[in-house]
Amino acid sequence: MKTVQLSIIGLTYSQTQNNAYALILGEDKGSIKLPIVIGAFEAQSIAIALEKDIQPPRPLTHDLFTSFALTFNIYLKKVMIHKLEEGIFYSYLVCELDGEIHNIDSRTSDAVALALRFNCPIYTYEKILEKAGIILDDQKHKVTKKIESKAKPKPVKKEPVKSSESDLKRLSESALTKKLNLALEKEDYELAAIIRDEINRRNPHK
Repeated sequence: MKTVQLSIIGLTYSQTQNNAYALILGEDKGSIKLPIVIGAFEAQSIAIALEKDIQPPRPLTHDLFTSFALTFNIYLKKVMIHKLEEGIFYSYLVCELDGEIHNIDSRTSDAVALALRFNCPIYTYEKILEKAGIILDDQKHKVTKKIESKAKPKPVKKEPVKSSESDLKRLSESALTKKLNLALEKEDYELAAIIRDEINRRNPHK
């Protein structure tokens, strides 16, 4: 299966879950954005790693893991986001020890936090981007095609949001498309993913 390298675009506060954030990954050479809901602790760890000048007074868990691995000559070569199931992204760490490669199961948020510390690439399969990505026009921030996806971040509990799923079900497709474009223009990729899923739910064979 074809793989695609991803870069970290940024972090935004989750509009659908309390104390959660949306990690935005994107193609290195392309316009697809992949929003992944992560916890506050992991978001903080990723944000600190992105800001190279920030050094916490004591090592965070991901810093400790990194120091532990390097002490024993274990190197993280790459991160692979290899599966999407019921809105949850599954990843593994590709590590090298004494010339041997080992794959270690990992939460995607932890894998990304470690990838930043090891300065290693992040990959996913093209089919995962096709299922869960949002395609943007770089010039106009408009949707260039629909993504066939029924996957969405799995909510921990239902909370009122800017546009709840029940509200979206009452809108026409043209209204949903307008709302989707507005969310993309505001770079609210998590909301855009929810709207995209509602559009695709109505058009399962497109």
